[in-house]
Amino acid sequence: MVQIVAGDRRFYVAGDNKDLAEITYRQDGDKGDLVIDHTRVSEELRGQGAGEELVRAVVDKAREEGLKIVPLCSYAAHQFNKHAEYQDVLSGNANLSS
Repeated sequence: MVQIVAGDRRFYVAGDNKDLAEITYRQDGDKGDLVIDHTRVSEELRGQGAGEELVRAVVDKAREEGLKIVPLCSYAAHQFNKHAEYQDVLSGNANLSS
């Protein structure tokens, strides 16, 4: 399990002199939704669940703050399709493709 760090409009996994993984989001000005716009996992962490943990961190943040999520990034959209338990924070503005 990796250690997720909260940053400014992102969560990340810190490594020596570089981030090993990150997920970025912005807050939609109209509805206040969190829009996940980017997820990246380095080769050294790929396949270890770091990306899923990053998406879960944004889901937890949305739940804590009573917000919804628009998973614009294809990886985040895939995770929302894969995890039915995330539907409570899925925004009505989200357009998930299978």
